[in-house]
Amino acid sequence: MSGIAIARLSEERKAWRKDHPFGFVAKPMKNADGTLNLMTWECAIPGKKGTTWEGGLYQLKIIFKDDYPTTPPKCKFDPPLFHPNVYPSGTVCLSLLDEDKDWRPAVTIKQILLGIQDLLNDPNIKDPAQAEAYTIYSQDRNEYDKRVRQQAKTFAP
Repeated sequence: MSGIAIARLSEERKAWRKDHPFGFVAKPMKNADGTLNLMTWECAIPGKKGTTWEGGLYQLKIIFKDDYPTTPPKCKFDPPLFHPNVYPSGTVCLSLLDEDKDWRPAVTIKQILLGIQDLLNDPNIKDPAQAEAYTIYSQDRNEYDKRVRQQAKTFAP
């Protein structure tokens, strides 16, 4: 395990515990022996007020690699969401999480989670990851919004 990644994630955890956006959850998972696994975090992102996502609390796993923060973590909704930028596996497609696009080592867990929350209501249709959600979003916004509201009910805390 990389000492740099662990040190950085330890700092991130301290910063998160001091100050994080209301309704969000982000904490390292526990290993079988009860110790913290700083390389895998369990998170929850609330749907933004005033959007079709409101009322839902969406479960997300963040998986860090040994070379973090040089490379971005993988973020995965579990269970996967109906969304144009979420692969059927649950993996989030976002330029902020792409090494070749907007990823920078200074990006924090808080910025990642807020970025994903913004993406929920404002999909990037130039970079679709899920055919069904992309097609419905592009062709029938009423049906898309209906499906999102239904999903928000399913994922209500």
